Amino acid sequence: MQVILMEKVVNLGGLGDVVKVKDGYARNYLIPQGKAKRATEENKKFFEGKRAELEKAQAEKLSAAQEKAGKLEGQRVEIARKAGVDGRLFGSVSNIDIAEALKAQGIEVDKADIRLPQGPFKMIGENEVEVGVHTDVTAKITVAVVAEQ
Repeated sequence: MQVILMEKVVNLGGLGDVVKVKDGYARNYLIPQGKAKRATEENKKFFEGKRAELEKAQAEKLSAAQEKAGKLEGQRVEIARKAGVDGRLFGSVSNIDIAEALKAQGIEVDKADIRLPQGPFKMIGENEVEVGVHTDVTAKITVAVVAEQ
């Protein structure tokens, strides 16, 4: 199915691009989320009419994301968990735990934005984590997993 992207989508394209995607991806994700419209002549005309408005909205989102990344950059979050004598946790620290710890510090971050490429942390120590606040903007934070006393 061919769709017109109404905003930038990671690994797919930018605003206004006409791309071919699988039908299920378009029907179940892109169109319901408002990220794309079917590439019909009517929708192409609609898009061209609203292009300036959509570009302005995208620029505002980008500047807000950069401001948020500035607040996040260099933040340090400490999470205490029960651990054995060898430093292994009795459980793990996931992106949900990190999002809750950031929320406790007054920074609202969606759990899906926290990227853990090796999966949840299962050992005590400090780890650098990327937070993708926008498709083009990321911030690095430090997560310190410590043993609970």
